[in-house]
Amino acid sequence: MHVKWSSLGEVAVVSFGATVGVVIVFAIGVWALSARDQHRASGGAGTVEAVGAGACFLLCACAVLYGLYLIIPQFH
Repeated sequence: MHVKWSSLGEVAVVSFGATVGVVIVFAIGVWALSARDQHRASGGAGTVEAVGAGACFLLCACAVLYGLYLIIPQFH
């Protein structure tokens, strides 16, 4: 059995990068929700922060669903 180490390394780097990216986007979403609460406490609406948080969480959900699509063979 021959292992293609370069391909294995490429998969490891891409999966690490995707994981870090999803975590960062999720953290930005949580930060936006916190900013929305602070904005509301000071008398504002916080609409921009809520939309930003929703976009971040939607992006995370799409990344998770795409990963499931790639893993489960019945989907393609």
